[in-house]
Amino acid sequence: MTDTINYAQMMQKAMQSLMIDVLKKISKNGLPGNHHYFISFDTKFEGVVVADWIKERYPEEMTIVIQHWFDNLEVNADNFSITLNFGDNPENLTIPWNSISTFVDPSVEFGLRFEDEANEDIDAVEEIPESKMVIIEDDDENNVAEIVSLD
Repeated sequence: MTDTINYAQMMQKAMQSLMIDVLKKISKNGLPGNHHYFISFDTKFEGVVVADWIKERYPEEMTIVIQHWFDNLEVNADNFSITLNFGDNPENLTIPWNSISTFVDPSVEFGLRFEDEANEDIDAVEEIPESKMVIIEDDDENNVAEIVSLD
């Protein structure tokens, strides 16, 4: 057991779960209203599957848009796969969840930013020195609690 709760990792997992739920819904029902998604991901990440010409054009990072036309959206435990058009050429992509850096729905000004697991420790909150405990002794035996309003 560790000495601390890794809130950053827990938050990443919760945000990832939200993204997975959204993509599951659109895989079953399509895109509602004006919703559309920009998803940026690391093309070098293990498990990313894109055509060679796409990888050559986007050797580091790529942003896809799920909007007007997409097909074969499958949501899996470790990744999602989708067919998108690139200049009227349908291409299959497989994108692992952990490769994603941003998930944005500009139609409602909603976005998620995912941190690299390697940077979690770097981005952790600086340690704050612990304050010394101050003990206040009160000899009054008839202490009465006072209700305070914080308006």
